[in-house]
Amino acid sequence: MEKAALYHRPESEYAYLYDKDTMHIRLRTKRNDISNVKLISGDPYLIHETKWYNHSENMQIIAQTEDYDYWFIEKIADFKRLQYAFELTDNKERVFYGDRGLFEMTEQARMKAENYFRLPYFHDIDRVKTPEWVKKTVWYQIFPERFDNGDTTNDPDNVLKWGSKNPDRDDFFGGDLQGVINRLDHLADLGINGIYFCPIFKASSNHKYDTIDYFEIDPQFGTKELFKELVEKAHEKGIKIMLDAVFNHTGYYSKEWLDVVENGEKSKYKDWFHINRYPVEFGKNGNFEGATTIAYDTFAFTPRMPKLNTANPEVREYLLKIAKYWIEKFDIDAWRLDVANEVDHHFWKAFYHETTSLKEDFYILGEIWHSSQSWLNGDEFHAVMNYAYTETIINYFVKKDISSTKLASGLYEQLMLYRNQTNQVMFNCLDSHDTTRLLTLCNGDKDLAKMTLAFTFLQQGSPCIYYGTEYAMEGENDPDCRRCMVWEEDKQDKEFYEFIKELIQLRHNEQHIISYGSLDFNLLDNDKNIVGFKRVLDNQELIAIFNNSLTENIDLDNKENVVFSQNIVLDSEKVIIKPKGFVLYKKCYR
Repeated sequence: MEKAALYHRPESEYAYLYDKDTMHIRLRTKRNDISNVKLISGDPYLIHETKWYNHSENMQIIAQTEDYDYWFIEKIADFKRLQYAFELTDNKERVFYGDRGLFEMTEQARMKAENYFRLPYFHDIDRVKTPEWVKKTVWYQIFPERFDNGDTTNDPDNVLKWGSKNPDRDDFFGGDLQGVINRLDHLADLGINGIYFCPIFKASSNHKYDTIDYFEIDPQFGTKELFKELVEKAHEKGIKIMLDAVFNHTGYYSKEWLDVVENGEKSKYKDWFHINRYPVEFGKNGNFEGATTIAYDTFAFTPRMPKLNTANPEVREYLLKIAKYWIEKFDIDAWRLDVANEVDHHFWKAFYHETTSLKEDFYILGEIWHSSQSWLNGDEFHAVMNYAYTETIINYFVKKDISSTKLASGLYEQLMLYRNQTNQVMFNCLDSHDTTRLLTLCNGDKDLAKMTLAFTFLQQGSPCIYYGTEYAMEGENDPDCRRCMVWEEDKQDKEFYEFIKELIQLRHNEQHIISYGSLDFNLLDNDKNIVGFKRVLDNQELIAIFNNSLTENIDLDNKENVVFSQNIVLDSEKVIIKPKGFVLYKKCYR
């Protein structure tokens, strides 16, 4: 028995309240090392009265990575506290594993209360809670300056003709909020029920991540009245609205920063930022594009974006006022938090309290590209942009850098980092304003892009498509991924649109089993590049098989209830899945 591989931690993703009456407990062991795990558990105050230490319950493997097995049990709580340990068996020995370590499986070890892990009391107020509606949401990300120009009267002076060229970093094409309002029927027809907006507040750039005034809509996009109309009309169509909060840094032309530029150490705003030396004026004292030793901290090394000091009480009060303002006045449903990992935890805890106090089912999404347990304990974010998860999908299907078993291992590793209620609302995007577009990653191969999208839409979490994906738009990395939306019908890929529409409808139809069903990668063939998995919930089962081969077909016995497929040949006896093809079955048991 590889005892060094054993791992468990109470009050974490390894032991947590899933809902107010249900406890989830996990244990990690070395892969294929342990033949059986049982949970010994009971009320800590009754250990000697009822001798519950003589009874145990079987745990099941729910995830298997290249190195570890993850065991799981769901307990319906008929009490408000829990004391527990694990009984582990391999083909040589049986051991007791608890809070004080490993012991031989003796009655003396089992009956000692101090040997057990404890969940002292189940406080529902401490339980990680996530908004139910997010599990049912398919997001659509809009880069406002490039989605649609619905009102030419607010165009900037240097506006270019819509779609006249691929964008450079400083180009303006006139996209605005009226353009979004004009296209809400398009989104509703597609099946979208959530819009994620890149920043819409007053700023000098086309991307608006250099905020000048957080309380004003950028004049090139419209007015507050127009935004309120947009939210109301979106809500009428069942579409939620998520705005982008850029609270890590502000723009160079914000009044606070310009005051520091002008007055230096005498500025009343000097402590709003992380200043190392004066002067801070752009172009002086190392403050120029590309400099790595500038006089003040910034987003990356971008002197146009000075970093805010969120530990300063004035800054904190100012930003929290902004966060509440757009909820109270405009009824937005979610905030996406830019560069969230570089803002202090104390601020995010206050942010969570203030926003969810206004709207209990408000959704808070952090932009974090790495492991994020510290932010996902129920008092900061509900989810993060799940790049680590979707990058694994891209590495397998698109880049072909990893094997089928490595795909399953990587996805399981990510799922085991977080509580199940968190996994159910993670934000799954394959591309965005920060990345190369999916179809370009696929070198224009639409079948490959469809297969990758279909696999992603069958995963736990809330999927998002980047504007234009429905018409098979392409684009290299920023700024090319921010091309103008293609509205000319003769340039739109209608067949790709219908695929995306069907995929979104499939997601809505099967959302419950995707969100709540167990996941089992039951078919992994590295030589043939095949991956298959099933999800099971109650009396329903979804079975998905993907052929990531470039040349080989997959022959299967025919099964009933094919609900979605691509590149298959189906007859009465068998199913042939061609390269870059997939099939999804559904079974229902009485």
